[in-house]
Amino acid sequence: MEITDITATTVDVPLRELDETLGIGPYVTNHGQVESMERVLVRVDTDEGLTGWGEMRVFLSPRATEAIIEDGIGPLVIGQSPFETERLRRQVFIEYTNIELFFAAVETACWDIVGQAVGKPVYELLGGWSAPEQTTARNRDAADAEPAAEQEIEFAFCLGILPPEESRVKAREALDAGFSVLKTKAGQNWKQDVERIRAMHDEVDGELEFRLDPNQGWTVDQAIRVGAALEDSGIYLQYMEQPIRTNAHQQLSNLTSRLRQPIAPNEDTYIPHNLRSLIEAGAMDIAVLDLTPAGGIGGLRQQAAIVEDAGIPFTHHCAFDLGIRTAVILHAAHGIPGFSLPPDTTYYAWEGDVIESPFEVTNGRIRVPDEPGLGIDVDQDAVERFQI
Repeated sequence: MEITDITATTVDVPLRELDETLGIGPYVTNHGQVESMERVLVRVDTDEGLTGWGEMRVFLSPRATEAIIEDGIGPLVIGQSPFETERLRRQVFIEYTNIELFFAAVETACWDIVGQAVGKPVYELLGGWSAPEQTTARNRDAADAEPAAEQEIEFAFCLGILPPEESRVKAREALDAGFSVLKTKAGQNWKQDVERIRAMHDEVDGELEFRLDPNQGWTVDQAIRVGAALEDSGIYLQYMEQPIRTNAHQQLSNLTSRLRQPIAPNEDTYIPHNLRSLIEAGAMDIAVLDLTPAGGIGGLRQQAAIVEDAGIPFTHHCAFDLGIRTAVILHAAHGIPGFSLPPDTTYYAWEGDVIESPFEVTNGRIRVPDEPGLGIDVDQDAVERFQI
């Protein structure tokens, strides 16, 4: 089997507004706000009629992202086998460019094709493993002769920066919807960040765990004061995500030793070889990984092995993922050992999706597709409707 064509299409899908239940738009961060999100859908075709799909965010512009995928990566992989994902990932090279970031969507499309070709879901190709915290009836009944039950993955609710009282409302909505973890953006005003967590914690009587993500928005002293203030209130975060700038591993190490709030680098993990440096510096209590900058499922599996070998728990980042990338994350979280914390998601907040059977978020969980490949079909009418 050979790859015959690679095409990239950009769609722009709106978020449900804040006044709707579980709506989060506009989603405010330390860097701006989001009311909709442009996503690039990558299609890989083969000479045997099989098609696979990948998805990524727009970088610089839709035209630039599409050009790198079609004109940069396309000629490097067309004519080669989609089964050889690891060889392709290691050989794809464009000078002065972190090309793995763009190759990731092509790589996941190849996994989709391989799964279809052999009649197996991607998670089975990865080993079909599930963390103890994620175990459901499927694993408990493994010895029985009855068909396996559906497998689900728990996710964390994601929320932008809001005033404390508005955050209360969303925390209650998340808890009522069955989520057990809420991640909120932060970083514009560290004192209000503390008040927001206190307000949400009070609203749900401590029934939610919280993640706080300033996207590098604090200085070291501010991060210390945030962590200490929450400790003084008896609030212990599940983790504090990338509180300070990247490549400041000694400063992150100082935070891990001074605070009882777990420190979880995210943007730092996007940089090649940073995982080793973070581990050696003692600068990471939890790792927040992302398959796109890692180069796809193969790169994510490599990173997972590094942090698991170091005894560090890890989870997966959210990048406003539509159904295609959400499916990839589901397979990865189920199929790669070590995912012991819920991945982030905003899937519940989309106005629409580009797959024919959108996922249902039930009690904060999404079913892992057990159909061959990624187990999703792309709705071409929806693609045309959302295409920019």
